[in-house]
Amino acid sequence: MSARNNQANKAAARERLREERERQAKKERTRRRLVVGVSAVAVLAVAGGIGYAVVRSNQPSAWDAAADAAVTAPKNTEGENGTTVVIGKDSAKKTLELYEDSRCPVCATFEQQVGPTVEKDVAAGRYKVKYVGATFIDNFDQGEGSKNALSALGAALDVSPEAFLKYKEALYSAKWHPDEKTDKFAKDSYLLEVADTVPALKGNAAFRKNVEAGTFDAWAMKMSEAFDASGVTGTPTLKMDGKALTVGNSKNPPLSAEEFETVLAPALAG
Repeated sequence: MSARNNQANKAAARERLREERERQAKKERTRRRLVVGVSAVAVLAVAGGIGYAVVRSNQPSAWDAAADAAVTAPKNTEGENGTTVVIGKDSAKKTLELYEDSRCPVCATFEQQVGPTVEKDVAAGRYKVKYVGATFIDNFDQGEGSKNALSALGAALDVSPEAFLKYKEALYSAKWHPDEKTDKFAKDSYLLEVADTVPALKGNAAFRKNVEAGTFDAWAMKMSEAFDASGVTGTPTLKMDGKALTVGNSKNPPLSAEEFETVLAPALAG
């Protein structure tokens, strides 16, 4: 790839990141206004004798129920509710924290451009990776794909850390990662179709059963709560030793292998 094309790709990725952050901020403001408006409507509805409709609209969803359900944590996890997911060699002295939402388009750019480098570095013992999954795009776009994909990633992690990494790579790939407005990850059939490209998951009856049964739905919700409690407000976010890895003086994550190495090297040396 020429330097000119590489710079153009970076610029396009930066613009997508800027637009995504602006869109998320706008939707959050809209959501807050809607919460206030809906609350007022609910009061009026009850006063008008149509409280039944309000009650129906406020009934918990399956994911709301999962948030309160007993947690079955995947294998290869640690900590309370199994929300600590660290992958890599025990000899690695540093841990790269990686915060991602499965529907996030900029996360897809990061994974496609930098993911192979991270996988190679982890295999070489250069550092470990601590994965923290988010589901906030579901709230912005009224979907379920972030939660459902996170649950399926739990099913892959239950098979092995390697299966988890390969499945995550496939979900973010240019071939399979959907536009965030099309909630394809909400469909188990689509997640299983993607999984068939991962040798460890293809034809794996236990994995399929866990995806279709939602075995790790409650775990996904607890993982999402862990993301919310982290204070991180956007994805992808990279941290090492508690410090965000960003390009130059910006708040932008590295979106190419070259940028990643530039911010990584001093963090590993520190």
